[in-house]
Amino acid sequence: MKNLFRYVSVFLLLFFTLFSTRGYALSLEKKYPNYSYVFHEFDVDESYLYDDDFIAFVSENEKRLRHFYERSLKRGKMLLPMMQGLLLKDGMSDLFIYLSMVESGFLTDAVSAKKAVGLWQFMPATAKHYNLEVCNNYDERYDAMSATSAAITYLNKLHKQFGKWYLAAMAYNCGEGCMKKALRDARTDDLSILIDDNLKYLPKETRLYMKKILLVALIGEKNILDFGSYGSDLIQVEVSGGTSLLYLAKLLSMKDETLLALNRQYKGLYLPKIKKVYKISIPVNKIYAFYLRYEMPKNTVDIKSKIMPPKYLYQLSYHVELGDSLESIAHKYDSKVEAIKRANHLKYSFLTLDALLLIPVSKDIFQRYNKQK
Repeated sequence: MKNLFRYVSVFLLLFFTLFSTRGYALSLEKKYPNYSYVFHEFDVDESYLYDDDFIAFVSENEKRLRHFYERSLKRGKMLLPMMQGLLLKDGMSDLFIYLSMVESGFLTDAVSAKKAVGLWQFMPATAKHYNLEVCNNYDERYDAMSATSAAITYLNKLHKQFGKWYLAAMAYNCGEGCMKKALRDARTDDLSILIDDNLKYLPKETRLYMKKILLVALIGEKNILDFGSYGSDLIQVEVSGGTSLLYLAKLLSMKDETLLALNRQYKGLYLPKIKKVYKISIPVNKIYAFYLRYEMPKNTVDIKSKIMPPKYLYQLSYHVELGDSLESIAHKYDSKVEAIKRANHLKYSFLTLDALLLIPVSKDIFQRYNKQK
């Protein structure tokens, strides 16, 4: 009788556990209706929503990560349009913004215990491998645009190597060698097996890492967040080495702390003097003020002219319309195709409808179109 009672108790416990797990999974479907889109973008099978470990993780961490998500958005509001633009321009899902969120909480000056730095938490060796300059008075890992471009290159390389985006994301966290070993030992690329807490094919940090990315993405995509409308886009401009960042902030009518926060790669209040020209990030709506008010010193004009011919030191904004091409836009504004590609960091000539372009133009053209406004 005692054995029968024990068996019945175990059966009921298993039944109610299974029922409650299934019920919680169904509630996740209703709470996060875009889960199939999120999972698809990371190449994760939709059935993972019903994985017991993932359900337990969501139940335990949902509230905490929702607060983390909200704090991160406030910090990153000026960076999000730029990050989204670079990801989409390279053909990647903009949901990889959530990888950066998990890495750094959108703190451009974030430093980990292992000395990884910036939005995308690059270690010095990896940074140098992907052409980010790291030295005493200049650390490009803090530069939001340069670091995002390097992260995209690295993630694409990992995706080509491992074949699925969730594998690329985890390899970004634990390293290529660790990921290869895990796949070899597990003899499968099934996510639920790779991050199983009992099998431990991957480090605990990486097992939690992928779950965090998926959960913050679910939280974010529940609101169908449009990163492009969340803040002002950024653009990089060139200034002379040794220039005061506080002087530039005053020139652009920006708060000192805002310009400094966008350019954490520079250690002090002045740009280094090692090079004649450095790049800084400014909001795109400050581009006119920059070209109207900032004048490159004469000893660096020859360097700047190689990058942007003197005729095209002014820029107009233009939204791409149906039927536009770089050639037709260049002809309309008496500009050059290569100048437009350089100003917008375009690798190719195809355009996206309604995309915002900066058109390098002469002073005469700039003044003519501004008078029309």
